[in-house]
Amino acid sequence: MVDHRTGTRDEWLAERRELLEAEKEHTRRGDELAARRRELPWVRVEQEYAFTTGAGTANLADLFGGRSQLLVYHFMFPGCPSCASLVDGVDASTVHLENHDVAVVAVCRSPIDELTAFRERMGWRIPFASSADSSFNHDFGVSVTDEQLRDGAEYNFAPLPSVPADELGHWPRDFPGISAFAREGDEVFHTYSAYARGGDGLWSMYQWLDRTPLGRRDDPGGPWFRLRDEY
Repeated sequence: MVDHRTGTRDEWLAERRELLEAEKEHTRRGDELAARRRELPWVRVEQEYAFTTGAGTANLADLFGGRSQLLVYHFMFPGCPSCASLVDGVDASTVHLENHDVAVVAVCRSPIDELTAFRERMGWRIPFASSADSSFNHDFGVSVTDEQLRDGAEYNFAPLPSVPADELGHWPRDFPGISAFAREGDEVFHTYSAYARGGDGLWSMYQWLDRTPLGRRDDPGGPWFRLRDEY
């Protein structure tokens, strides 16, 4: 017995055409939101940030690789299954983005040796940079200290609940996100950041699942997906 509503081809076609209008409106709304992202004021980055890459030390301007735009994916830690599944999707697009004047870099507070080893294990093209020696992650809203968690940290432009000292061990210190930057000459500007489900549209695996009969089927107890070499 099929545990879902069934119907005729004509019934399906009528509802599909109705859904198509809603999908078109969703697309138009997405175009409007993309335009609003581009219209946000640019904020000059005054702080000097130090990164470590596979090629040595670098500053934020160096991460552009000679391009005028930079997308940073804030990677939580090597082995993070959600971060890895998102990067799995964007990695193949990196060559196209780079040839459209956009650099893409994954930034994480872990040591560069650990990041390089994990990148090689996953077979990714996307470059990694360690921000362990700077306040970059904290300044762009993806890392918190114990003190901030106790006093009430902020994530996704909203306060997190204060965490009692005896519960700190259950809370992460790093969170996922994406930040965009522009470069004009020697000046670098922060143009956009998104966190939590704000990066949902970049998670290509879920875009495919949203078009399947059963959808995402997320497990409330934790992620169902694994690192791609652990299936």
